[in-house]
Amino acid sequence: MRDLSVEVGGRLTLEHGSFTLHAGDKVGLVGRNGAGKTTMLKVLAGDRPAAAGVISRPKAFGYLPQDPMPRGAGVESTGLSHVLSGRGLDALAQRIEKIQAEVAEDPSDRNIRRLANAQDEFERLDGYAAEAEVRRIAAGLGLAKDRLDLPIEALSGGERRRVELARILFAGSDALMLDEPTNHLDIDARDWLFEFLRTYRGALLVVSHDLALLDQSITRVLHLDEGELVEYKGTYSQYQKARVLDEERRRKVATQQASEIKRLSDLADKMRGQTATRARQAKSLDTRVARLEASKIEKVKKAKQIRVKLPTPPRSGVTVLTVEDLAKAFGRNTVFEDVNFTLGRGERMLVMGLNGAGKTTLLKVLTGEHEADLGGHLLGHNVSMGYYAQEHETIVAGRTLIDHMRDHATDLTDQQRRDLLGMFGLPGDMAFQDAATLSGGEKTKLVLATLTGGSHNLLLLDEPTNNLDPPSRAAVGHALREWKGAMLLVSHDTEFVTELAPNRVLLMPEGTVDHWSDDYLDLVAMA
Repeated sequence: MRDLSVEVGGRLTLEHGSFTLHAGDKVGLVGRNGAGKTTMLKVLAGDRPAAAGVISRPKAFGYLPQDPMPRGAGVESTGLSHVLSGRGLDALAQRIEKIQAEVAEDPSDRNIRRLANAQDEFERLDGYAAEAEVRRIAAGLGLAKDRLDLPIEALSGGERRRVELARILFAGSDALMLDEPTNHLDIDARDWLFEFLRTYRGALLVVSHDLALLDQSITRVLHLDEGELVEYKGTYSQYQKARVLDEERRRKVATQQASEIKRLSDLADKMRGQTATRARQAKSLDTRVARLEASKIEKVKKAKQIRVKLPTPPRSGVTVLTVEDLAKAFGRNTVFEDVNFTLGRGERMLVMGLNGAGKTTLLKVLTGEHEADLGGHLLGHNVSMGYYAQEHETIVAGRTLIDHMRDHATDLTDQQRRDLLGMFGLPGDMAFQDAATLSGGEKTKLVLATLTGGSHNLLLLDEPTNNLDPPSRAAVGHALREWKGAMLLVSHDTEFVTELAPNRVLLMPEGTVDHWSDDYLDLVAMA
């Protein structure tokens, strides 16, 4: 990319940025939440226009957005067909079947040639070994083999993301652009992905808060902040050290420049109104000041510290949620059955289970987004429930941040709503920005802000720390720990779970309830 500028919500998040990726380059794009990393990847991938500049990209490249929503690009609706469509093999196999039927009815030379050509193309694309390769990649990413044969809409959010990642890796490409590729991946799947990226021969550009991924796979780092793109050679750890030194150097230079600008300006002011010679000298000093102003280095802004304080929830009855004999299936696929538990006032329950065990489906049944096939649930006295969806389904394109706050924080004034947004690191100048243009981390903060303003005393949280940078994750974790309401929580984040200190665990799909102990920590990242 050359002289690229990117605009989000009327502000430039990148001005005249340039860099080049070569085969074998593995580059990490880093920066705080809201710096513009996700939007920059969208522009590079061609998903949205650039404000200025030129982009040259290979024809074959894979792009994993932060919130992929695969609807089924294959000729069938299954996960397997979707992955195979990365090379067009599903459509080609269907075409071969159709031509074979035509040959059976009319074995003409033309039809036989058509069949031979299609079969040659299928073989050239390794079609006969493709399904085995797809299942190997899917298994590496933690997808059970039977899950690929299900319709995509029957898969959990984490599984759909893995299917999309499998499609990109299977398709083969000269370049990969991956936005938070380890979201929803357990330890084994992350390790598999690390190894894949380490040996990948194409060019890689990745956004991730997973420091292990960056350290193991990255050879260069691009730091994006305040519209500026700065390149650092080496791993993420080496970048962190170099960034500290660079910031200190920039602070010193900025201080020296500011001091020199003030000295020359003061001197010029003293000369004005004196002799003609002095006036000419003052004008010359003004020119020097203007040159210094044009080339001066801005002081590095310190990262804003997020301090989140959740309001005291309304008092509820002793039991806030009762679940009895709950069961859910999609077609012939039973997700869970005979789930029974109660949740008490102020209690935190962690829902655990492998991907596909029904954790997200359970929360969606409790919120009414899915209808239970058997059983039911009952909210306790004076209970108000808020829901954090892992894929930000509650965010509506075309509506501003303040619109979302008005929808949920109905008892607050606009000033109080804007104060809440600011507490989550979404300043007042973003209040009228389209919420769909936010980064993944900013969307997370917006949804948490709407929940905070909603006067709830029961929160259903599905992977609430995904996409948050480390400072924001720590602030949100501390705030939720201090909050006095009840929580039903799904999370792979061991540090976050440790901070929250759950009282009990619900093991899915069996529905077994157990008291929390640190022994379960080893299973959190695996689940």
